[in-house]
Amino acid sequence: MEHLDGEAARDNVVRTIGADHVALREQVLAELRRRIVDGEYSQGERLTETRLADDFGVSRNPVREALRVVEAEGFVQILPRRGAVVATLDETAVRDLFAVREQLETLAAGLAAERVTPEGIATLRRLIDDASKATEAEDFDRVAELNSAFHRAVIEVSENRWLHSISSAMYYHVHWVFRVGAAQRAPHSSEEHVRLVDAIEAGDAEAATTAARLHVEAAAKAAYGQRPTA
Repeated sequence: MEHLDGEAARDNVVRTIGADHVALREQVLAELRRRIVDGEYSQGERLTETRLADDFGVSRNPVREALRVVEAEGFVQILPRRGAVVATLDETAVRDLFAVREQLETLAAGLAAERVTPEGIATLRRLIDDASKATEAEDFDRVAELNSAFHRAVIEVSENRWLHSISSAMYYHVHWVFRVGAAQRAPHSSEEHVRLVDAIEAGDAEAATTAARLHVEAAAKAAYGQRPTA
C-alpha cells in the first residue's frame, strides 16, 4: 500500500511539473506576442534569448520555445548573424492580410446572419460598448484587443468551426496592424461594427456580407495609409 502511495505521489509530481512547464511556456508566449503587438518591441528590433529571458525573469528554454511559435506565426524572423528580430509590417504583408480578411469575414458575417442568436447579438453589442468606452478613455491597447475580440465573436456566431480554426493566428496580426493606427481608426471602426451587427441581428445575410466587406476595405485603406509606399 505504501509502495502504491509512493508511485501515486511520484506520478502527481510528474504531472504537476509538466503542467507548470506548459503554463510557463504559454505565459512567455502570450507576453512576447503582446509586447510585439503593442509596439513595446519595435519592428526590426533584435530579440536575443538572453535579453528576453532577463525581460521575463525566466530561463532561456521557454523563451526559445516561444520564439519558435512566434516565428511560425510571422511575428519574428530569424536572420543570419542577427538571430531573431521583430518582423516588419511591409506593404505586401498588410495587403496579404487584408485579402484573407475580406474572404473570411464576409463569409463569417453572412453565416452569422443566418445562425444568429439573442445571446450572440448581446455579446457583439457588449464588445462594441466596451470598445467605445476604451476609445473615450484613450486606452488604445484595450481598443485593439476588443477589435479582435469582436471579429472572433462574429466567427463564433457563425458557428463554423473551420473559420474559427483558421482565423486564430490571423487575428493576432489584425490586432498588430490595428494597434498602429488605433487612435485614428477606432471611432470609424466602431460605427462600422454597429452597422454589421444591425445587419446580422436583422438576419440579412446579404447586408451583413456587404457591411463586412466595406468594413475590411475601410480598415485596409487606413492601414495602407500608415505604410510607406516605396
